[in-house]
Amino acid sequence: MSRVLIVGAGLTGSLCACLLRRELADRVQIVVWEKSRGAGGRMSTSRSPSNMSCTADLGAQYITSTPYYSKIHKSFYEELLQHDILKPLEATMEGMMLKDEASINYVTPSGMSSIVKHYLRESAGAEVFFGHHVTHVSRRGSGWEVCRKEGVPEQFDVVVLTMPVPQILQLQGDIGSLLKDSERQKLEAVSYSSRFALGLFYKAGVQISVPWAAKYVSNNPCIRYIAIDDKKRNLVSDKFGPSVVVHTSVPFGLQHVEKTLEEMQPVILQELQKLMPELPEPENIKCQKWRYSQDAPLEPETESRLGVSFRLSDSQQRPAEGLTGVR
Repeated sequence: MSRVLIVGAGLTGSLCACLLRRELADRVQIVVWEKSRGAGGRMSTSRSPSNMSCTADLGAQYITSTPYYSKIHKSFYEELLQHDILKPLEATMEGMMLKDEASINYVTPSGMSSIVKHYLRESAGAEVFFGHHVTHVSRRGSGWEVCRKEGVPEQFDVVVLTMPVPQILQLQGDIGSLLKDSERQKLEAVSYSSRFALGLFYKAGVQISVPWAAKYVSNNPCIRYIAIDDKKRNLVSDKFGPSVVVHTSVPFGLQHVEKTLEEMQPVILQELQKLMPELPEPENIKCQKWRYSQDAPLEPETESRLGVSFRLSDSQQRPAEGLTGVR
């Protein structure tokens, strides 16, 4: 039985595990290593420490299904809709630019991470480990030896890397020597936007009275997007309070990407106060830095080698491809 390691438990890693299980059944042992404490990656869903039912998506905000992707990924969308993981976005999105009238936007009532968790469940029997940070990938005969920061090296027949390209290129071992110069140049040419995100969590009963569920901001040097996240996902309840998501602009994120969360949180909150002076005081706040928020569009030849998954919509209103790593 082949032993396959998938590095990364985001959308690409979870979908890869699911498809391998469906295609090969019990003929393959699937192992998933994720360096974070939970699944999701850039589709992670954060929870208020005071009320776990109060959630916020700090990464991807909704999924845009273009006519092209609706056709080639029809079975995936149908499956997620059938399981009530996706729902059409019906809330008011102020300032949203519609690039294609035929596109459909979807939200996830249980949070973006519910898509990732669905595919991990569908990869029944896959061994998923969190807190596993890969450092080395080395060729050993016909297989691979993979090392992580803590723990002994393990052997695998196949390794699938789904992390951002810069992290792939930083791996020690044999990855670099196996890449052709042309492949390395294309990988090194991949660029990413960066941004900060804030999640503001409120007590049950708090009201945030605005006429929109999400708003694109065009007149602020720091903030690009604000969402009343529970309202956007049609989750208003008296059992938990609202949550607010704030995304900075890409230029702001790139300018301050080396700064700490402790430095940036008060700066973003100050700008938010200017835009929404009557916003109540939150019970809890989480600040997130997305160093590799979204990859820039790739040339078709490069895409064919790297692979593409769902198209997500970020707070800058540009659909994004999910990178699957070298194969």
